[in-house]
Amino acid sequence: MGSYFLIILNNLSSQNEGLKEKLAEVSVQLTSLKSEVTGLKKLIENLKSEKKPNQTISLTAAWIYNLTKNSVVLIKVTSITPFGRSVAEGTGFVYDKEGHIITNNHVVESGGKITVRFIDGTTVNARLVGRDPYSDLAVIKVDVSEEKLCPLPLGNSSKLVVGEPVYAVGNPFGLSCSITEGIVSQLGRQLKTKGGYLIVDVIQTDAAINPGNSGGPLLNRFGEVVGVNTAIYSYTGTFSGVGFAIPSNLVRKVVPSLIEKGYYEHPWIGVAGLDVTPEIAKLMGLKEPKGFLVTSVMKGSPAEKAGLRGGNQAVVIEGEEVVIGGDVIIGIDGREVRGINDILIYIERYKNVGDNVTLTIIREGGETEVPLTLGARP
Repeated sequence: MGSYFLIILNNLSSQNEGLKEKLAEVSVQLTSLKSEVTGLKKLIENLKSEKKPNQTISLTAAWIYNLTKNSVVLIKVTSITPFGRSVAEGTGFVYDKEGHIITNNHVVESGGKITVRFIDGTTVNARLVGRDPYSDLAVIKVDVSEEKLCPLPLGNSSKLVVGEPVYAVGNPFGLSCSITEGIVSQLGRQLKTKGGYLIVDVIQTDAAINPGNSGGPLLNRFGEVVGVNTAIYSYTGTFSGVGFAIPSNLVRKVVPSLIEKGYYEHPWIGVAGLDVTPEIAKLMGLKEPKGFLVTSVMKGSPAEKAGLRGGNQAVVIEGEEVVIGGDVIIGIDGREVRGINDILIYIERYKNVGDNVTLTIIREGGETEVPLTLGARP
């Protein structure tokens, strides 16, 4: 009988040790959860007070989704074409408490009837406020109660670094409010839109972006919008690991003008040309293969008024005719210019129409400076 009770006591002791281990595990999990909840509370307090999120708090994908899901909407644009009724879908996100929603220009450019659906199923009509084909950005507006509007904070895209995590939220293939995770693959990319416009300073990411994601937010690990998802590089039309987003700092410049005036004026120099290659440098007697060669100057442009000169000698390089002999831009406001991308990124980020810049150029073997007043891109 004694041995029987001894066995029972040993079993109970063993079970007690097992329970202690489980309780210890639960305690660790609760401590971790408490830390995440504390971080979330601080972030929510910052958002409510319209301050930037605390950038010492790195959020999980789950937290980011729950913070943003009420701000991201499905946009449908219904148009009547010669071939019948056409419905295009995209994504947008709430910009302010006045009901402005940011999306892509190519989502709404058809001019059809626009409807917006929130994650809870609420569906309302929207009107186009303004759009900009040069940046592929557009603003629409809905009339709903303030309680329905949860604006997302804009982050600083200039602080992004290659390799940091980002999250794309949108409606791929019409699937409501999906989130995907990836990294910043590269910065400062160029992107051509359907209309042939060149968008600069574009963010490349491997966060999955598919048809229907256009216009949705790309978020950093603090829950801030650092880009607007706009395009993918694909031969099939579906995601292949290369997606692109318009940087939030360009959004910050363009959107207020779209709301106020319906359009945005991009600063413009008015030259055509190509980046200097080793072959061009050799033919023109340049010391280094860097800079932007001006091949032609547009009539009436700021470049023409400033006295910039285009090329005057046609040569064939790798089977293509190139006009050399023009000015070579090697600097702008003291910044080195390796190619056209450096010029475009600088004036898009830091300059506006009417601002003055100083171009450093090489002309006829000598270096000189040319002052220029930026105009509006036609």
